[in-house]
Amino acid sequence: MPKLTKRIVDALEPDPSAERTVWDTELKGFGVRMMPSGVASYIVKYRTAENRQRKMTVGRVGTLTPEEARQLARERLTDVSKGGDPSAERKQLRNTATLTDVCDNYLAEAKARLKPNSYLTNSSNVNVHILPLLGNRSIASITRADVTKMQADIIAGKTAKMRKGRGGNTTGGPSAAHRATVMLGAILEYARSHGAITENVAFGVRKPKTNKQKRYLNNEEIGALGKALDEAHVESAVAVAAVRFLLLSGCRRMEVLSLPVKWIDMPNGCIRFGDTKTGAQIRPIGQKAFDVLDEVDSRNGWVFPAEVGDGHFVGLPRVMARLCKAAKLEDVTIHVLRHTFASVAAGMGYSELTIAGLLGHSVPGVTARYAHVADSALVSAANAVSERIACLLRGQ
Repeated sequence: MPKLTKRIVDALEPDPSAERTVWDTELKGFGVRMMPSGVASYIVKYRTAENRQRKMTVGRVGTLTPEEARQLARERLTDVSKGGDPSAERKQLRNTATLTDVCDNYLAEAKARLKPNSYLTNSSNVNVHILPLLGNRSIASITRADVTKMQADIIAGKTAKMRKGRGGNTTGGPSAAHRATVMLGAILEYARSHGAITENVAFGVRKPKTNKQKRYLNNEEIGALGKALDEAHVESAVAVAAVRFLLLSGCRRMEVLSLPVKWIDMPNGCIRFGDTKTGAQIRPIGQKAFDVLDEVDSRNGWVFPAEVGDGHFVGLPRVMARLCKAAKLEDVTIHVLRHTFASVAAGMGYSELTIAGLLGHSVPGVTARYAHVADSALVSAANAVSERIACLLRGQ
């Protein structure tokens, strides 16, 4: 029998009198088992260090592709080669694991494959919202009703708290509950793939509706913010410059705050991001945004350095809140600055694809085309938009 492929697996027919197993020729010990009922699963066969033969299910046919199942089987067989017994470990996990245990394992594996900011976001979601409410429950005992109650508790603010040290506060609400439910679903799916549970109870649970951010600053509000920035003498010069740069560039908050000096390419009108939400990227930046950097004493390799220590600046949400209060602006977050940049660009007649290129969105035919050079048309657009916003900040 050749290597297991989707075509071969789809062609399998059940034997009404007995189960049927077909083994893969590429990975020894990996196969697909068809039960008389017609239910088929990918399996792994191996021998333990005590020479005991084991079989364990990797996943159902239909929920995993042959390649996905082969990769999981390879991981299980790698554990065996190191003296492990995945089947026995699965049974133990099923009997004793709490959600905290599974979260610890999930985050440990996720740290190697996620970007640092994504990992910090996920771990914060787990530690702040999920574990305080369900962490001591056994993984097998969690029900859909528990997931629904978790959502209600987060919306009610039961997990909201003050953060110690740098950064803002943790709040509740529908958006936080939505993100926590998605995160819990990923963790339970991880547990299901490892055999700790047979069903992911987070799937199918209705998530709270979230209001997508539609707020942006109109021309008068941009002028009011500009006046507040000019008069913000008690605020950190780095923070004020960061707010200006965010509005004039359309960049995301952490793209700016964690920006290394070495990524700045002012002569070519761009930032050469080593990493963004959508991967490595060249982003066109207007000259008026770059002019803001003259106001910042960059050091320790950061464009916007922390006032104390060797890291980059944090705590911008609090500064933004004070600036908005001074400018008498309501319902304005840092992300509204990015929406405002896009709104100004749209008002100037630029197309959605051009605006997507300016914002660094992952849009086929836009960001891919500018992966190696800063396109002159986009640089020209970035210059024009930043010039327009700079005028509005001055009240013109």
